[in-house]
Amino acid sequence: MKTPKQRFSGSYECSDKRERNQRYDAKRREEKPWRVWYKTKRWYANRGKRLRDEPLCRMCAAEGKVGSAWIVDHIKPHKDNADLFFDYEDTQSLCVTHHNRDKHKEERGRFKAVGEDGWPV
Repeated sequence: MKTPKQRFSGSYECSDKRERNQRYDAKRREEKPWRVWYKTKRWYANRGKRLRDEPLCRMCAAEGKVGSAWIVDHIKPHKDNADLFFDYEDTQSLCVTHHNRDKHKEERGRFKAVGEDGWPV
């Protein structure tokens, strides 16, 4: 049996995982080339401006709650459209929970708007 030091110090397990991750990253870049737009100065400027202008989560506010926003989200899916991707007016500030849970369900068509009584609208 290998010790933890042997297991994680350049052994074949680490190189296999590294290669697998590199293949996965290359596949994602190939399938969604627009992802590189998130690393541009233009996006960082839009993101910073949105979080300064709207520091609280928009969906929390709609529910009558207060939550800090950490993510800038596109309201309409940009579908590889650079003009829509960089459109400041098409962004909103969201907390991690609303972005990762509710927004993704909404985009996949599994989320229904909920009325004040708690039932789907």
